[in-house]
Amino acid sequence: MELIISLLSGAVGGNVAGGLLKNLNQGTLINSLAGVVGGGLGGQILGALGAGGAATGGMDIGAIVSQVAGGGVGGGVLLAVVGIIKNMMAK
Repeated sequence: MELIISLLSGAVGGNVAGGLLKNLNQGTLINSLAGVVGGGLGGQILGALGAGGAATGGMDIGAIVSQVAGGGVGGGVLLAVVGIIKNMMAK
């Protein structure tokens, strides 16, 4: 369940980052795909560090908020990286 939350919040985070950073926006599909990958990675990293819900074995509100935050930030960061690389290659 934690992975699904991370993936969905990553997709949202990727699209929010694309909306806020117009020069890094890659379109809804690429924003979503980069967000899903980044959200999955962000959620897994948080889980490995013990900040996710998987380490404690519970699905309380703190674990869910942690997964949403980690997934959203991971999705936004990966979209930014993809956008920077694509912009550098276009020059």
